[in-house]
Amino acid sequence: MLDAIIWGLIQGLTEFLPVSSSGHLVLIPALLNRPGPDLATNAMLHLGTLAAVVVFYRADIARMARFDRAARRLITIIVIATIPAVVLGLLFESRVEELITDPGKVAFILIFTGVVLLATTQVRLGDRRAEEIEPLDGLVIGLAQAFALIPGISRSGMTISAGLSRGMDRAESARFAFLLGIPVIAGAGLLGIVDVLRSGESIPATVWIGVLVAGLSGYAAISILLRLLGRVGLAPFGLYCVTFGTFAVFAL
Repeated sequence: MLDAIIWGLIQGLTEFLPVSSSGHLVLIPALLNRPGPDLATNAMLHLGTLAAVVVFYRADIARMARFDRAARRLITIIVIATIPAVVLGLLFESRVEELITDPGKVAFILIFTGVVLLATTQVRLGDRRAEEIEPLDGLVIGLAQAFALIPGISRSGMTISAGLSRGMDRAESARFAFLLGIPVIAGAGLLGIVDVLRSGESIPATVWIGVLVAGLSGYAAISILLRLLGRVGLAPFGLYCVTFGTFAVFAL
């Protein structure tokens, strides 16, 4: 049960804070010299973080469900932005899985994430809303999200950074990044569960505790991030990624 709580806490916090959940789920077990979460646990934890973002942005989702002009535009942009992750995920799944077994490379990749986040301090903030961006903007942000399939690359960090580069402010970039993450998180969780069912692996009852912890900590992480973004931006998270990644490089 303790393992389920630990993995749920790590998944919930790092899925939404721009520090790479996949990177932490590779590096922390390696640094502690213990096995990471198994396939069943990893798949189920995504359901917790999915619930967190759906509940947090329930008002936006309800507005999208009305399917008025603004909602149709936003949905269209989200669909366009999701395509790169789906295509590249299918094409490079095996290579991504290879990286999971190489914590040293993941540590260097986490440092790269930190550098990108630090670079956002030089980006001039705009005032565009997600409903106002063009399909090309959505594609650029979607490519950034697809890049985050690599362990150590933060999905939220890359998509928020890309949103800033397309003329949105920090809060709006985060809003779009998290709405965009819903289909990706859902897809990752469902595909993981399918793999579990195919392998015949059972899902321990204690995993549901991890799912609950992931959901609660994920909701808290979104709230914390939105508050910090307005005050300090992404730089502190970039500094953390560089520091933790560098430590992991020398410790592993």
